[in-house]
Amino acid sequence: MVMVKRNGQVDPAALDAEHELPAAETAEGDGANTRVAALEAELQKMREERDVAIDRLARAQAEFENARRRAQREQQEYRDYALTDAVRMLLPILDSFDRALATQSSGGDFRSGMELIDRQLHDALAKLGVTEVEAEGQLFDPTLHEAIEMVDTDQVPDHYVMQELQRGYRLKGRLLRPAMVRVARNAAGTEKLDREA
Repeated sequence: MVMVKRNGQVDPAALDAEHELPAAETAEGDGANTRVAALEAELQKMREERDVAIDRLARAQAEFENARRRAQREQQEYRDYALTDAVRMLLPILDSFDRALATQSSGGDFRSGMELIDRQLHDALAKLGVTEVEAEGQLFDPTLHEAIEMVDTDQVPDHYVMQELQRGYRLKGRLLRPAMVRVARNAAGTEKLDREA
């Protein structure tokens, strides 16, 4: 209970300490709260900048890794197909050997020498990744075969390769030269195609 004197002043000794109101914040207290709020805002801004920088770093690392992989792939493709022109120049020589071996000759030693050279050349090209395109007896494939002639026959199914005139080759799966072929055409197969259309 507070005792009031007659002139309107309060006796400080008579004040009840338990019921006192807290002291009003001073200007110094307001400044500290403002400073804390400013520091928290600055901290939040720095966190956002850090997150952006980390994101940029991750993207730059990913771009670098992609560029490195792309360069490795391009180098490998260059190495794989650098021999294409050289192998293409060797193919006519290989064809000449094949034609020479296909002829009948009486010189046994000469023929065995030609066969040896032919086998060595085929083996060397195989080690480089050159493979032959299968043609004879296969269904005609315009991506692998070049049709020189259509032959009417009933002995071979329609659109199948009857004869290989010049061998085709691939280098590591990529077509170097299509096989030149004769393709069968039989009337029964043609009539069947006409009826289906």
